[in-house]
Amino acid sequence: MTSGIDWFDVSMKAEFGGVSATMADVLAALRHRRTTVLLGDGSVGIVPEEWLSRWGVALAAGDIVDGRLRFRRGQAAMLDVLLADRPEVRCDEAFAALRREIARFSSIEPARVPAAFVGKLRDYQREGLAWMRFLRNLRFGGCLADDMGLGKTVQVLAMLLARKAERRRRRTPSLVLMPRSLMFNWREEAARFAPDLTVLEHSGHDRLPAGRHFDDYDIVLTTYGTLRRDVSDFVDIEFDYAILDEATAIKSANSAAAKAARLLRASHRLALSGTPIENHIGELWSLFEFLNPGMLGTASVFKKLAGDRQELDENAQKLLGRALRPFILRRTKTQVAKELPARVEQTIHCDLEPDERKFYDKLRSHVRASVRKRVERDGIARSTVHILEGLLRLRQAACHSGLIDKARSCKSSAKLDLLFDRLKMLEGPGQKALVFSQFTSLLTIVRSRLDEEGMAYEYLDGSTRDRKAAVDRFQTDAGCSLFLISLKAGGMGLNLTSARYVFLLDPWWNPAVEAQAIDRAHRIGQQATVFAYRIIARATVEEKVAELQQRKRALADALLAESADGLRGLTRGDLEILLQ
Repeated sequence: MTSGIDWFDVSMKAEFGGVSATMADVLAALRHRRTTVLLGDGSVGIVPEEWLSRWGVALAAGDIVDGRLRFRRGQAAMLDVLLADRPEVRCDEAFAALRREIARFSSIEPARVPAAFVGKLRDYQREGLAWMRFLRNLRFGGCLADDMGLGKTVQVLAMLLARKAERRRRRTPSLVLMPRSLMFNWREEAARFAPDLTVLEHSGHDRLPAGRHFDDYDIVLTTYGTLRRDVSDFVDIEFDYAILDEATAIKSANSAAAKAARLLRASHRLALSGTPIENHIGELWSLFEFLNPGMLGTASVFKKLAGDRQELDENAQKLLGRALRPFILRRTKTQVAKELPARVEQTIHCDLEPDERKFYDKLRSHVRASVRKRVERDGIARSTVHILEGLLRLRQAACHSGLIDKARSCKSSAKLDLLFDRLKMLEGPGQKALVFSQFTSLLTIVRSRLDEEGMAYEYLDGSTRDRKAAVDRFQTDAGCSLFLISLKAGGMGLNLTSARYVFLLDPWWNPAVEAQAIDRAHRIGQQATVFAYRIIARATVEEKVAELQQRKRALADALLAESADGLRGLTRGDLEILLQ
């Protein structure tokens, strides 16, 4: 191992029975997961599968330069893990010093709270401050992946306050990117905990072009949509920090948001996400290509190593998990927020009424025949849109037939009857509840029924402009005990600790989305036990979706907890189960 200005070179050779292979040939075999390599004498060497599994991810991330395997500085952690159990490897002092610094990750002491911070930081939040400083000193980016409700925003604000105190003579703004729905939350949190920070909200039609006036502020808040539209202006600006909130917005490496984020110029980079992996391991590549460009190699090589299903084998997962551990800080509520009250989750089943059952079964027969015909003709991979459309219709019918046929909107629904029975049981002081659904059309039906029964409520979906007014009324008005919320628009960025009850009207493919919704109530500041109820119609596609959710939860833990389990993808067998 030898060090350059901003890279590390690895000199190594591979021999098969005394005959050498060039590093270029070995690297080509690794990247294409071939088990053979052409040797110098024209014969063929067999590359052991165990060797491919053990070294493939790390070595394939490098490039051949002058006969050596070259890695960028950002890939040092990968090399450190690769060489951890190879004492015979010789490395120079520069690389050895960096390895020692990375090893300090497990013994970081909590940092002091900045003097200008208003409030108190818990010990784990002070550890988060120290971790961000650790990354900054090493010139690496990282992902703060704490559970929802543990105060990721507060930790970042405290860090930016500390950063402002460190850099009094030079004022370079930091950029925070977020979904539009989180803008008011960041603005309020900054005013509450870090009033010394000057904040610019760069969004809306009346915004000035991104430019030099950013230097008058400590933080510039903007949205992913604004960045996509104004990217040509943003690339000319130098930021101190570029911070992505709800970083799953760039999970698709080829999306406009991900490409625009990678073009940003910043001395330091952070990502905030309670769910760094939602669906497949390719999302992790996109995230780290923003945080530490080149750390996981090129997208094409990473995809080849992961295969068509975008997953790595057990050995590769363990190696990658160890390599990325210093750059992903994840704490769960059970680990660090012991002062939080209990959280009780329960799945409640209901049986469709005879008329609903007849409607659902007829629709299911139609969807099953249509999907099977398409899959037999084109295969699952080319039938994805058709499959998802059919499953969506079945999920809607399981909630209320009026979502399929508007003429049925006034008919009864077993699911809504159960919901209203529960809501009536909660009448009384302090008995506030949140009701979530991904279908705004279902919430519209709920609203009509609430109006008929004279029940006070607040409502929020993507079209709601004054989110703050809706939140404030629900939080402070004792007469408003119910909040109807679109899962997409309000599943994150809301602090609704006055609620003790959460109702989820329709299960979602990704369990993390449901967890985010429940965390609107179960978060720092909550004093009472939170009860979350998931309402599922028995003998419908909803039951099947609930079974498949476990697989996505396993994938999210695979790299963070070195679990071998992961998402296996939707198979023909899964499809048959869903359509039973």
